[in-house]
Amino acid sequence: MAAQPVAYQHFAAFYDRVMDDPGPRADRVVAAIRRHRPVADGAPLHLLELGCGTGALLTRLPGTWSATGLDRSPAMLAEAQHSAPGAELVEGDMSDFELDTRFDVIACVFDSLNHLLSEHRWAATFDRVLAHLGPDGIFVFDVNTTGELERLHEDPPFVHEFDEGTAIIDVSAAQEADGSMLSHWDIRIFVHTSGHDYRLVRETISEFAVPWRTLAPLIERRFDLLEATDESGGPPSDDAVKIHVVARRPGRS
Repeated sequence: MAAQPVAYQHFAAFYDRVMDDPGPRADRVVAAIRRHRPVADGAPLHLLELGCGTGALLTRLPGTWSATGLDRSPAMLAEAQHSAPGAELVEGDMSDFELDTRFDVIACVFDSLNHLLSEHRWAATFDRVLAHLGPDGIFVFDVNTTGELERLHEDPPFVHEFDEGTAIIDVSAAQEADGSMLSHWDIRIFVHTSGHDYRLVRETISEFAVPWRTLAPLIERRFDLLEATDESGGPPSDDAVKIHVVARRPGRS
């Protein structure tokens, strides 16, 4: 069987200009970490981000925290090298990695987990996280919900004008018998070259979501669940945009 193409090979160079401002989302992650793994001002904290992409979170961490980013896409890591030069960057699959380090915090945010297209790979990622968390370590992640993927499917294509041209993102999705949702994001970027001429950059990126009734046991079999909320701080729901989770390695003293 041929290897699955690595996503973001073409979209990486435009990602930060097309997507929404990551600042508020990064602030939310840092706030969750401070609530559940508080450290004195100036004290170090060792964080691993899975699916670090262009480094939007890594570059916004406090300067005393040491950061490692892991991503499967060389193109996204190349962008992260510029935005977060102080971070250690590793090319790898979040569902099958082994690092000779244990971390205080592992984060997987900005719906990175949704890029794994089966429940089995989500579970495998949680196992890898558990193996790499140090004592009292916490896991901070978020996911797009099944409801959000369905809404994106029903919405008209997203159109974004930026300096180099125009991006159009059209999402299609289908629900599986078990309630999970598989979506495909058709991304077309028309890059202005000169005059009335444009160059088309196109890529398809897929996302997968499971209902909360499926996700909750995957978490609770491995971690102590500390927080699970929708984007407004309410209870987790498949009708929300995202579900935000904070979990702790079991066995806290």
